[in-house]
Amino acid sequence: MADLRIALDVMSGDHGASVVLPAARAVLDETPGLSLLLVGDETAIGGQVDALSRQFPGRVELIHAEQVVGMDELPSRALRGKKRSSMRLAINAVKDGSARACVSAGNTGALMATARFVLKTLPGIDRPAIISRIPAIDGYTHMLDLGANVECSADHLVQFAVMGDVVAHAVHGLDSPRVALLNIGEEEIKGNDAIREAGQRLAASDLNYIGYVEGTDVFLGEVDVVVCDGFSGNVALKSSEGVAKLIGMYLREEFSRNALTKLSALAAAPVLKSFARRINPGNYNGASFVGLQGIVIKSHGSADAEAFANAIRIAIIEIEYDVPRKIESLLASSLHAAESQQAVGDTPA
Repeated sequence: MADLRIALDVMSGDHGASVVLPAARAVLDETPGLSLLLVGDETAIGGQVDALSRQFPGRVELIHAEQVVGMDELPSRALRGKKRSSMRLAINAVKDGSARACVSAGNTGALMATARFVLKTLPGIDRPAIISRIPAIDGYTHMLDLGANVECSADHLVQFAVMGDVVAHAVHGLDSPRVALLNIGEEEIKGNDAIREAGQRLAASDLNYIGYVEGTDVFLGEVDVVVCDGFSGNVALKSSEGVAKLIGMYLREEFSRNALTKLSALAAAPVLKSFARRINPGNYNGASFVGLQGIVIKSHGSADAEAFANAIRIAIIEIEYDVPRKIESLLASSLHAAESQQAVGDTPA
């Protein structure tokens, strides 16, 4: 088993230590080889960390952080003025090798800016991307970018496809993930220049590229990795979350309409509970910042303890699979295949 030492930004998110520490306890209990660096204000969390240390001797260490990055703080201000924050020190731990991964529920922009500044990108990667799982028929769809890069070139989309392929294999165990580009239609003539060029290059790569998909296809189980720019990805993600909430609201309204429907709700309670579990965003919590020379996992800011624990579990999987190194290796081989194909095409008849 890989060295499972993870730094947690204890002060991050909407709920801070009240969520992060119970999540830490749960994952420590289920993962014997795991150890944690708990980064936060010693005055605020010292007693709780001491209790964890007694329960899990030798597996918990506190790193004092005198600053906290606010959820609405500008990334530039966090980068320049919060060098002793729990977020920065947790990422520093990955940089200096004292941790293999960092998990934070903090400000997404500040976390990305800090991680990119401290850890740097992998060779061949221009920009990191955000990838997460989205529920789909018979499992999940992995989608990136979900908001880090509003505008993307064909180069960026190709890099995202390689990174998505690696994460889908690591997290979901897929040997040959089906990779597609999000587009406004499945026809080859659809989309902008960047999408069409990326499609041509991916078709010549070693990836299992299946072409273009539309927004509806993301949830139908016919694709494993959906690649897009951060603007489109973020809109698609937030739209899907809104639809899930709308369906839930409609169900509650219909089942509470009168005495008969309320009685029907009692009979349907097991089905409704199962449905709620399947669409609960916490089950899919834990977005990866891929393309960095280190593992950084972003938890949703409003995550509860179980959802934050899921983010820690994603970090464990990525450590065991060594995602950054796998991305670097696959990117090199995919680009070589694409360049060789292009050279053959350019050879005079």
